[in-house]
Amino acid sequence: MKLVEFTLQNRAAAWMIILILLFGGYSSYEKIGRLEDPEFTVKQAVVITPYPGADVHQVETEVTEKIETAIQQLKQLYEITSISRPGMSVVKAEMKESYGKHDLPQIWDELRRKIHDVREDLPPGVREPIIGDDFGDVYGEFYALTGDGYDMRQLEEIAKDIRLELLRCDEVGKISFYGDQQQVIYVEIDRDRLASMGLSPMLIAQVIHNQNAVVSGGMIPVGPEQMRLEISGDFEDIDAIGDLMIADANTGAKVMLKDVARITKGFYEPANQLLYYNGQPAIGIGISTVLGGNVLVMGESVNAQLREIQKRLPVGVEIHTIADQAASVESAVNGFVLNLLEAVAIVLLVLIVFMGFRQGLIIGVILVLTILSSFIWMKLAGIILQRISLGALIIALGMLVDNAIVVVEGISIKIQRGLSRHEAALASVKETQWPLLGATIIAILAFASISLSNDSSGEFLRSLFQVIAISLGMSWVLAVTITPFLSVLFLKQPKQEKAAKDVYGNWFFRSYRTILGFAIRFRWATVAVIIAMLFTAFYCFRFVDQNFFANSSRPQFLVGVFFPEGTRIEETRERMLELSDAISDFEDVTDISTFVGQGAMRFMLIYSPEMPNPAYGQLLVSVDDWRSIAKKMQEIREFIANELPNATPLIEPFRLGTPGASIEARIEGPDPDVLYQIADQYIAIMRDHPNLESIRSDWGNRAKKIHIELSEAAAKRSGVSRKDVAQAIEMNRTGYVGGVYLDGDHLLPIIFRIPESQRVGVKHIEDLQVWSSVYQQMLPLGQIVESVSMEWDVNVIHRFQRKRTMTISTKQIVGNTAPVFAELRPLIEAVELPEGYHLEWGGEFESQSEANEKLGANIPLAMFGMLFVSILLFKSFRHPFIIFSGLPLALIGVVSGLLLFQQPFGFMAMLGFLSLSGMLIKNEIVLLEQINIEIAEGKAPLIAVLDASVSRVRPVCMAAFTTVLGMIPLIWDPFFGAMAVTIMGGLTFATVLTLIYVPVLYTIVYRVKYQKSCVA
Repeated sequence: MKLVEFTLQNRAAAWMIILILLFGGYSSYEKIGRLEDPEFTVKQAVVITPYPGADVHQVETEVTEKIETAIQQLKQLYEITSISRPGMSVVKAEMKESYGKHDLPQIWDELRRKIHDVREDLPPGVREPIIGDDFGDVYGEFYALTGDGYDMRQLEEIAKDIRLELLRCDEVGKISFYGDQQQVIYVEIDRDRLASMGLSPMLIAQVIHNQNAVVSGGMIPVGPEQMRLEISGDFEDIDAIGDLMIADANTGAKVMLKDVARITKGFYEPANQLLYYNGQPAIGIGISTVLGGNVLVMGESVNAQLREIQKRLPVGVEIHTIADQAASVESAVNGFVLNLLEAVAIVLLVLIVFMGFRQGLIIGVILVLTILSSFIWMKLAGIILQRISLGALIIALGMLVDNAIVVVEGISIKIQRGLSRHEAALASVKETQWPLLGATIIAILAFASISLSNDSSGEFLRSLFQVIAISLGMSWVLAVTITPFLSVLFLKQPKQEKAAKDVYGNWFFRSYRTILGFAIRFRWATVAVIIAMLFTAFYCFRFVDQNFFANSSRPQFLVGVFFPEGTRIEETRERMLELSDAISDFEDVTDISTFVGQGAMRFMLIYSPEMPNPAYGQLLVSVDDWRSIAKKMQEIREFIANELPNATPLIEPFRLGTPGASIEARIEGPDPDVLYQIADQYIAIMRDHPNLESIRSDWGNRAKKIHIELSEAAAKRSGVSRKDVAQAIEMNRTGYVGGVYLDGDHLLPIIFRIPESQRVGVKHIEDLQVWSSVYQQMLPLGQIVESVSMEWDVNVIHRFQRKRTMTISTKQIVGNTAPVFAELRPLIEAVELPEGYHLEWGGEFESQSEANEKLGANIPLAMFGMLFVSILLFKSFRHPFIIFSGLPLALIGVVSGLLLFQQPFGFMAMLGFLSLSGMLIKNEIVLLEQINIEIAEGKAPLIAVLDASVSRVRPVCMAAFTTVLGMIPLIWDPFFGAMAVTIMGGLTFATVLTLIYVPVLYTIVYRVKYQKSCVA
């Protein structure tokens, strides 16, 4: 009571509070950070370890296992996966979800120490592990730099200059490149000439290294000083490399290296990753925002700077936009603000129509003040504006007026009954403030399971609970302070003759009283009918589609293409460029970015990049309208089936929420042959299903390899070691690194290799020249091998939690995953597995199961809190029993709404269903509290039930239907649509039934006898 008395007695202070909320709220709204999606911590790091020359089994046992063992010692580790390929190990470590973004830097430092400690245990030839602890960084601004007539080195230099300028822009955190190539110096020596001179490439490499080595000449004393001796001789340009003198081992004659070798500056082959924009070679420039930054501010600053940079770029060089998070955020925020304004307008219109202009306007002002005050607290709490927080405001919108409706309704009724406005305000607040506080706390607790869910989905949706808690809390504060203040100022005091008039005497209230009296008279029949409706809803629920998260409305989609294992990156590039060229002619397609060798940079939160794989390519296709994506995907699907029959496409739109494959079956077991046999059976089952596509194993097919069987006797006679053979083969394939060349601020490897005509194809293998330490000359490899044969072998080994694991993945062509998975699961699980082999389901099933399990684990705690508050309010157990027994009634409306609007029941719909409990309990508390008030005034129990129900029918209906109608703008939103329909349908039906069911159940629980005279 002190709060309301203060505002009523201190009008100047009340007006000042209103002005502070108005201007402070607007100012906070302007300053709050903005993102498209919530800040989300990807708790993953990647350790990439090159092991040149090693086959996949050597990489697995000699590198991957040891790296995994080191990482396994981290107590923070949740999950570890790895990919072993010939010459490369990739280990991905994911930390437990209980560790937040502030814990990760220390965890990554510990990870680096573990990797450093294991470095000594790795075999010779293994290069330094590359630890990528920025794997989760989101580069929301992603551009492609192209240059007609410019090579990649020139583009890289331009890109570096651009990076220096962009780093000075507001809110920019980090800038990284994609598709930049390693420049090298190639020394190509004809192997026949090399053999005729009796020279070893390693000897030439040693000569170059000695000539170019950085050495100290020491110091020499000169009088009182000492001077450093500097020795010249390092290479000033690549011509100096060619001028290097080498001796012919047979004749002793000195010749220049350029006379026997072709020396060129080029790019390392094969490339690791390639980027093309609309078919043009490009370098990707990814820009991330600082933590908690405003991406709109960053985007505006970066785009302004790029416009200036573009004017100074050389002719032919252009900057293209691949992904512009700032534009997406601006569109999303503007769209949600528009939805919010529409919802506010709808709520105001409903209030004014059904409650009168003055009452409706007062409640509307309180609604606006509540929203603006919420912005102030969001700014203070560091909650940014994004899809979830703005959606939470819309979800809470209808509930924000509940408290004000009850208070204004109470004041209005008391004024009509003859009290002064001041007395009516004090009396109304006194009666309702604590029940409303309890009901508000319960409504907040209904969303608490979201905040308590300690997983990725909980982190993604956490601001939903935070914003609802803030806004509902402020709605109660304003309801017991500013609402009575405005009511005293603006509500009219009726004339005496009108004040005596029965305010519940119109046809609406009389009709409701008659219907309720009839239901109470036949109370058991009423309960039976409602229970029958509930069981019908349970039965109909089986016809509701189910999914995890919905598709995004982003006007882009992904076309991932997996070629057979062993495919060269050059071949992948050619096929992907052909595909890109064909798709660019499709209607509505605006731009295509082509990524070869691995997925793109993480340019949005819900995108998870594919790990390095030379047989993988990806297209990011931009279209005019996101509604045309389904049609475009089908056209591309048909094109790839006809033109690239040996490729497995994965064509998918962006999905909201956490990323992941649709259906995954993981087979764990030790023997690759057995894993392939089981996988073949799974794949056959999947191919028989008409609604499945993109069926593939992550191990892919077995790849061809050339097996060289050395003759030990001949090798010993010739003084040729396995290392000599490996170096000769490496020189034939990618080249042998024999030194470095300082080119400005770049260290370029000097790589020896033979000309392309001699290193292509299998037929040249036996002609390879190997240095013999005994004969001091080059020998053909054919003289020291017994056989050269082609074999099929595993080309990649995936491990999950340190066990060999083959994952068979697929996705549905149309519809949602759940019904397809339900059909597929028993068929897959019917396949008998040998001992030592185990099947686990991944993909959407695993993600949804984990999210639902963690959410479900917190629901009892939230429900207990709601129950505890209701017991404190009513000081009995019977009232809470009545309250909670009415909650399942919402299912009747939920099922009806989902079927009517053809919305699936997924994670967001489940959250909507949970939030319904708080809304319904709030309405039920208001009704039951009024019954207690009526009984306390001395009325007979039945009359008290009827009078209380009649007096609360309008505020309960208004509170429910403002929520329902405020949800209308969200129906067509891809992310919130199912939740909006769930709340609308559930609350509509449950409110109607609550107004009947709760009073009826009250008469049953408290054994209130029916008396016809009381009903009339």
